[in-house]
Amino acid sequence: MLDDLNTRILEELTADPRLRTTELARRLGVSTPTVRERVAKLEESGVIRGYRLDIDPAALGRPVAAWVRLQPGPGQVSRIAELARRTPEVVECHRISGEDCFLMRVQVAEIAALESVLDKFLPHGRTTSSFVVSTPVPPRPVPLRGPEALTNTA
Repeated sequence: MLDDLNTRILEELTADPRLRTTELARRLGVSTPTVRERVAKLEESGVIRGYRLDIDPAALGRPVAAWVRLQPGPGQVSRIAELARRTPEVVECHRISGEDCFLMRVQVAEIAALESVLDKFLPHGRTTSSFVVSTPVPPRPVPLRGPEALTNTA
């Protein structure tokens, strides 16, 4: 179970992943070695998986996002997964339950550019696409406190 100190560390690093260990320790009222050890354990256990930049795709000339569901043909599951890994426009890919087996988020420069991405996958299955019109809830961290909080060990 995440104790209070680990939860507070995660809250601070969620707000500012670039926070120095000394500043984090000062904010939490504990020693720098304690914070360093706790963060290392959170990383080693996989609770902290990384520190990533949040880059606006529109600023890179790829403002159009689409979710593509893919129902593979017989024997095509592994081919689709590999093709998704090799296709730079596919920025996220999940195996899902239900009629479709894959859900991919594709980021392109314009709506017409999605066609060439879809053409790569069509020999391997059937696609269904939905364009993102707006994002009322952007990606956000998993809640750390409250009834929906994490209950993992760390």
